[in-house]
Amino acid sequence: MTGPDAPATLHATGLGFRYRARGGWTLRDCEFTVPSGRITALVGRNGAGKSTLLHLAGGLLRPRWGEIRVLDAAPGTPEARARVALLTQDKPLYPRFTVADTLRMGEKLNSRWDQAAAERTVREGGMPLTARVGELSPGQRTRVALALALGRRPELLLLDEPMADLDPVARGEIMAALMAEAAERGTSIVLSSHVLPELEQTCDWVLLLRNGRVELSNDVDALRENHALLTGHAGQADTLAAQHTVVQRRTSGRQMTALVRQRGPLRGDWHVERPSLENILVGYLQDGDTVRSAAAERTEAVA
Repeated sequence: MTGPDAPATLHATGLGFRYRARGGWTLRDCEFTVPSGRITALVGRNGAGKSTLLHLAGGLLRPRWGEIRVLDAAPGTPEARARVALLTQDKPLYPRFTVADTLRMGEKLNSRWDQAAAERTVREGGMPLTARVGELSPGQRTRVALALALGRRPELLLLDEPMADLDPVARGEIMAALMAEAAERGTSIVLSSHVLPELEQTCDWVLLLRNGRVELSNDVDALRENHALLTGHAGQADTLAAQHTVVQRRTSGRQMTALVRQRGPLRGDWHVERPSLENILVGYLQDGDTVRSAAAERTEAVA
């Protein structure tokens, strides 16, 4: 079910998780909603909690605090398992199985199995069904794992760094397949990735984690529209911070460059550019002269 009345793809309230052996919180006080039918970029630096969040959504982990819902169901329940597919970084497959054996296993385990979709994903990678999984390249194994996920015909597809071991051509092909899946079947996709330029062309929602907290959960077009890259005299810094949310600023001599989230018209003598999605994401992720207040961060996290 898609459209304005469809349940949210993901919804979290006060979500927190920590691994007992590590001590500190991996995720803390996470509040966000991702609408249905979106291709969502899950972004964050290493250790920000991306994999943990996907494992919570996929039912492999349980929250230590708060709640997360997938398609208005509790992760890990029979209802959620039938509608959600998770592709983890380790992509567990049986190395002695052939590709055909692997797809046959998928068919046996899933009542909504789509053999044609699974085989198409495999064949587009140029590998025969008779090949053994253990003899495939890492990129080919990724395709087989993705074929298993797509063959289930999920309503929500969770992908944890699925293209880290693919070459640029293969990444483009996989991204095209995911976009087609979303367009043709209304599948919601949450994609964790460090390849920011590719996300710009495919994703229409951003969920950004920073230090275990959700810093952004926003529509991509809205992000581009309400952010600006400014260059001007450093003496305008205080006035700018009073009027807008300064995501990041850098000063060199008397000149300042700043990424801001606008709270109204821009005032002052500035050279203004509209940033790319990559500019915005890097600005939030970088360690620099950041002047956001804690209150502003909490407001943006649930905006």
